[in-house]
Amino acid sequence: MTDHTHETGCTLCELPVEGTDVTDDEGNRFCCVGCRDVYDALGDVEDVAPEDVRRQRADDGERAVPEDHESTYLEVDGMHCATCEAFIESAALRTEGVSNADSSYVTDTVRIDHDPDAVSQIDLQEAISGLGYSAYDREDAFMRRKADNWMMGRIIVGVLMGMMVMMQYLLIIYPTYFGGLFYDERTYEFLSQALASELATPFYLMIAALTTIVLGVTGKPILQGAYVATKTRSPNMDLLVTIAAVSAYLYSTLSIAVGGDHIYYDVTVAIIVIVSVGNYYESTIKEKATERLSDLTAVQIDEARRVGPDGSHEEVAVDDLEADDRLLVRAGERIPVDGEVLEGEVAVDEAVVTGESLPVGKTPGDAVVGGSLVTDGAVTVRVGEDATSSLDRVTELVWDLQSSSHGIQKLADKLATIFVPLVLVLSVVVTSVYLLTGAGVADALLVGLTVLIVSCPCALGLATPLAVAAGIRDALEQSIVVFDDTVFERIRDADTVVFDKTGTLTTGEMTVVETDLDGELLERAARLERRSAHPIGRAIAAERPVADGGALGTESTSGSVRADGEDEGALETEGAADDGIESFESHRNGVAGVVDGDEIVVGHPDLLRDRGWTVPDDVARRIEEGRETGRVPVAVGRNGVAAGVIVVGDDLREGWDETLSAIAKTDTDVVVLTGDDARAARRFRAEPSVDRVFAGVPPEGKAETVERLKRTGRTVMIGDGTNDAPALAAADLGIALGGGTAMAADAADVALVDDDLGSVDTVFELARATDRRVKGNIGWAFCYNGIAIPLAVTGLLNPLFAALAMGASSLLVVTNSSRSLLED
Repeated sequence: MTDHTHETGCTLCELPVEGTDVTDDEGNRFCCVGCRDVYDALGDVEDVAPEDVRRQRADDGERAVPEDHESTYLEVDGMHCATCEAFIESAALRTEGVSNADSSYVTDTVRIDHDPDAVSQIDLQEAISGLGYSAYDREDAFMRRKADNWMMGRIIVGVLMGMMVMMQYLLIIYPTYFGGLFYDERTYEFLSQALASELATPFYLMIAALTTIVLGVTGKPILQGAYVATKTRSPNMDLLVTIAAVSAYLYSTLSIAVGGDHIYYDVTVAIIVIVSVGNYYESTIKEKATERLSDLTAVQIDEARRVGPDGSHEEVAVDDLEADDRLLVRAGERIPVDGEVLEGEVAVDEAVVTGESLPVGKTPGDAVVGGSLVTDGAVTVRVGEDATSSLDRVTELVWDLQSSSHGIQKLADKLATIFVPLVLVLSVVVTSVYLLTGAGVADALLVGLTVLIVSCPCALGLATPLAVAAGIRDALEQSIVVFDDTVFERIRDADTVVFDKTGTLTTGEMTVVETDLDGELLERAARLERRSAHPIGRAIAAERPVADGGALGTESTSGSVRADGEDEGALETEGAADDGIESFESHRNGVAGVVDGDEIVVGHPDLLRDRGWTVPDDVARRIEEGRETGRVPVAVGRNGVAAGVIVVGDDLREGWDETLSAIAKTDTDVVVLTGDDARAARRFRAEPSVDRVFAGVPPEGKAETVERLKRTGRTVMIGDGTNDAPALAAADLGIALGGGTAMAADAADVALVDDDLGSVDTVFELARATDRRVKGNIGWAFCYNGIAIPLAVTGLLNPLFAALAMGASSLLVVTNSSRSLLED
């Protein structure tokens, strides 16, 4: 393996390594043991350092970004395929002052790195909007509503104008095609003469005007997509639809100009409306899916409480903070930015950033992480040099991963790259052959038009979006939200499934796992802990006495750390004055008091020893056993002697082992990846269905681990927290549990709203079923074309029957897609 020793950062994730001495046999330095373990296991997969990977990406076309450039994120409406991505990126890069541009139609977002002095955000918005798209700040709710309303308005215009056009065809034009089939002979003769007279021209012009509205308003996104496809020389479904719709429109307009009576505006209307409504249906299903996530909580921090020189407090925007500012953070609040503790001793929950499930004790001089939660007490923090938050860095990492990973073209678009040129060549050849064999110009053009119409991919165009919509619909019924429609194309067979531990395989909530206390002492300890706001104390307070306790011997971490702060942060419950507690003390590593006349201490064993209490050997042994198993052993003493132990931890989710076993049975590697230390993850090393366990890995390290696993095959990441977001975004497919954070949901492709780990199997099943449905729809569409095109080429099919056949095939696709995927 090549030596990739880094001078400034971790060999795996490039986090700072100052103050750490973690190395491997080859001299590579790491920020933590977890990153070293990952590198030892996966470093030989690619045999290149992370900066070499980024350099290779730059060589492939990604540009280096100057330090004085800033990143602007814009939401772009109308970007719905990979050709749009390439077009927008190329146009942005031609703008003066822009150094890099990455777009993703999956997230409808473009990130542009630019010199703010040379080009402003408004200039960038205008540059992209000038291409025919609508670009605006992704935080602009008004513009988003405006875009949604415009989309609905286009569909309404298309349906209303289309109905007016089709009404004329149904009542007047179609009957003349079928003789006296619909009307009596007198009525038929009247209509025929009217359409052959001078009165027909204004009538046809009215239909032409209505069709023009449908084509120009409702069909604008399709025409835009066709233009982009032509500009980038990447044929797609939009181009194929546009060719058929515009050909029928131009032929009909030319026919009116020369005094002909064969107009096929109905074909144009049908093609545009059918495809537009199908795409709109898909987008509304996805919008409904997003609404299901309103219960996910965001953890962004906008304001901070700054302490002035005179001790006064003021609320300021986080963006206004400077290095060495002092901040006051109370229990239940998040630390705004990275810094150092100046005053106070508190317990801090860093799980949102690090993934560590247990609160960490902080005393003066300790570093604290921006975005972490103060669970007990209050603390004064000095702002670090960069005045930045670890949470913000995680956010930036998520966007880097999402923006640099281009969307995948739909299967139908890939087929269109072959089908579009083939249909065009076929139409030209057929028209030429008819002309060379003596047919009239009008007849030859009519046959060529029929070939284009019958080849119109309405069924092909609806095959993917309607099947995807069915997948999203059925997923919603199972409380599964699908954010990205390419999920159903990307997830064929996963080679590796990576599970986060805390909050994914475990509940993420502190509970009493077991205890050897008698019911009376447990009840007294619970009453005492009711006055504590510490997560471990709350878990004990919620415990109900049991008759026989339990046998220790599961798993835990290195002991509880409790917050100081006297009564600040303590929970005063109803009836506290009558709970039998005569006195109460709060310490950074436990609580103590007199309950029903007995002195009770609950906390770390050191708290008991510091008070001179005896800790018998059997209790000390059980405490040590608890520490070795990955959970927190809490000692409980009465009247000078430690009487027993309560084991607290985040318990495993129900059915976790069945889920892992089901995945492992499909010959898929199962990996457990966690920010917790090795002891907390030890239980999974003994699980037969788990192939690898990586513990103590920071968020940046998780993302790099997933990147390396991806080089061994298709990789799926399943997590719940903000610390998982970079890995979720980096994976080929990210699945977030609904109880996690909004950032995790944003980074993922799928969210399990009901927080049921068992739904993971359902995700894979629905993805496979959707893929089968897409292929079935496309198979029918090509079967239809295989029959209809030869008939059109031989002249046995005129444009009217071609349009009817096209409509019938589209109806079949719609009917097939409306069925539940679980029926397959």
